[in-house]
Amino acid sequence: MSFAIQPKIELNDVVQFPLPGQNVPGSLSFSPDGRFLTYLFSPDGGLIRQLYAYDLENGSQRLLIAPPAGSDDEENLSLEEKLRRERLRQRELGITRYEWSAKTGRILLPLPDGLYVFDKKDEPIRPLLTNPAHPIQDPHFSPDGQWVAFVQGAELYVIPADGGEAKQISSGARGTGKTNGLAEYIAQEEMGRSRGYWWSPDSKKLAFVEVDETHIPVYRIVHQGKDGVGDGAQEDHRYPFAGMPNARARLGVVARDGGDVQWLDLGDDPDIYLARVKWLPNGRLTAQILNREQSQLNLVEFDLATGKKRLLLRETSDVWINLHNMFHPLKKLAEHEAGGFIWASERTGFRHLYLYDADGNEIRPLTNGAWQVDSLAGVNLKQSVIYFMASKKTPTESHLYQVSLLGGEPHRLTTEPGMHSVVLDIKRKRFMDVQQSVEAPPSIHLRSLADGRLLTTIFAQPDERIAQLDLPTPQLITLQNRDGVELYGALYCPPAIFGEGPFPTIVSVYGGPHAQRVTNSWALTVDMRAQYLASQGFLVFRLDNRGSARRGLAFEAPIRHNMGDVEVADQVDGVRWLAAQGLADPVRVGIYGWSYGGYMAAMCLARAANTFQVAVAGAPVTHWDGYDTCYTERYMGLPQTNPDGYKVSSVMHHLDKITGKLLLVHGLIDENVHFRHTARLINGLIAAGKRYDLLLFPDERHMPRKADGRLYMEEQIADYFKKNLM
Repeated sequence: MSFAIQPKIELNDVVQFPLPGQNVPGSLSFSPDGRFLTYLFSPDGGLIRQLYAYDLENGSQRLLIAPPAGSDDEENLSLEEKLRRERLRQRELGITRYEWSAKTGRILLPLPDGLYVFDKKDEPIRPLLTNPAHPIQDPHFSPDGQWVAFVQGAELYVIPADGGEAKQISSGARGTGKTNGLAEYIAQEEMGRSRGYWWSPDSKKLAFVEVDETHIPVYRIVHQGKDGVGDGAQEDHRYPFAGMPNARARLGVVARDGGDVQWLDLGDDPDIYLARVKWLPNGRLTAQILNREQSQLNLVEFDLATGKKRLLLRETSDVWINLHNMFHPLKKLAEHEAGGFIWASERTGFRHLYLYDADGNEIRPLTNGAWQVDSLAGVNLKQSVIYFMASKKTPTESHLYQVSLLGGEPHRLTTEPGMHSVVLDIKRKRFMDVQQSVEAPPSIHLRSLADGRLLTTIFAQPDERIAQLDLPTPQLITLQNRDGVELYGALYCPPAIFGEGPFPTIVSVYGGPHAQRVTNSWALTVDMRAQYLASQGFLVFRLDNRGSARRGLAFEAPIRHNMGDVEVADQVDGVRWLAAQGLADPVRVGIYGWSYGGYMAAMCLARAANTFQVAVAGAPVTHWDGYDTCYTERYMGLPQTNPDGYKVSSVMHHLDKITGKLLLVHGLIDENVHFRHTARLINGLIAAGKRYDLLLFPDERHMPRKADGRLYMEEQIADYFKKNLM
């Protein structure tokens, strides 16, 4: 192993956002005419974003729109907007969203004080609706660009894009506890569906979801740190706990001008998830309906003229269904004039793409192998080619590939090592490639979609903090666990002044499903807490245990109905591997994590007391009956059908084995992992006679945001490890 030189990292560097090298243009989009690239960027290196345009013909860049006064302070945002930002884990302020109209070339801008439209160059933004009585939520252009829909006060509205009066086109929700046109909490947090309405292709209708949560008991969160009482001092949430009732969803279609709603048949079972909704080019509507157990997904099509429904395809799984966004309708195919669609399935154990005809009959698989497709990047029907991102080279990287709709082997278009994300232009001639690796911060390049060759570099702006901090590159490693399964890890080694080891060791853990933390990405390098702790003489280690993402269903499945078991075993195997290399001191090992990682930190301390002596558990899920339905039941089943699994997977079941030091960290207004989790754990610790330490943040949610609080937290965590492991 090689060891780094002494880096110049301070705790202030740990809490400063954006992280070094991460102030990169975001929300990349080609203009409808293909002449410009638009993006959000903070020129001063901060979090306040502005809208820019890059001229792809002459290489010039200009500021299109600066954020108005007051948009740089999170306290000026509505509660609805704050909660939306929590769902997206978003820190940026200023202009955080924009949307092009492909037909008119206008840009829609949601801002804290209302809705604005940018019509053309050198003109100021035009207010469409400002200072509303209720927050404006989820605004979108119609496909023809002539209208804007949005939700306000739990109802759906439409307003002309040229300006005029907004018209309410749904009814019956306001003041009842229902919502029309909004995605419920579960859809946003656990299903990756942020929208609750969808324009028809001809811009004449809108499909929308009516959500009824009135039967779900209120979970009240009190703002204990506020000076006042009454309004603003508490929040009421309809939170569906595992095994308890879910929101009830109805899917309806209403004319753009309002009127009667056509309610669609989602089936006889009311206890389902409305996972996805999409219009087809022929004007029919599709919905993906997931059963409560998340073992069966139906893709259904509605003929609105007749009201009839038909099943296009059904996915089933003995593990669970992983939702995706790779259902792509095709207007027509070479061998099927009626068209068809692209679909992704994990039926082989790995997610791959398949071609179907319009009636839901499989034509052929488009990809296959012991690797997974991450996303569908685009389709070129004229050339019968699709583009997708995948882990074909290695699970620690993601690259752009193309493959023919007629079949054949995929061809890789991105060659630089690391993680890539792409945006294709409308004519399918070029693409934007955002590339990063452990050795290179994100850069943006314009490339040819024909062969991947570089056309021009859009962004490779150096961050002076990178040179100042001289961050060591983490070492990517592989090891085998006790069952012979290959696992990927990352090492942050102490500077040479601390010798060659063995070192006091700290494991940085998440460990949960739908996440991957060990990738060949710059994000690994700028894990500033890990870098700081390494600079203080600790060996810091990350390991993606079984259950984590992008390795296929067989790799994920061992956690089914039994969380906190194989994940802990894999982390123990990782520490044993480090000790065998002479790197880890086996009697001085700590662990930290947040959310599922907080759960894992506490579980490792309890279930592997011979390995872990210290744990810092941030916002831990301590008993799965206290977390939400969709996430928990996907992996654990319902508490009613798996009571023993819930019991054994609870931290509280293993408290008698704890011998090490435990620091619990939690925000009191966390609406995702409620503070109740930590409170219940504390009760269990007291009953078991176990000591613990506690760090609370009265005004923080699930993701700590305030800089002074984050600095205080990092100081406490670092001191805790130094005191108990050094």
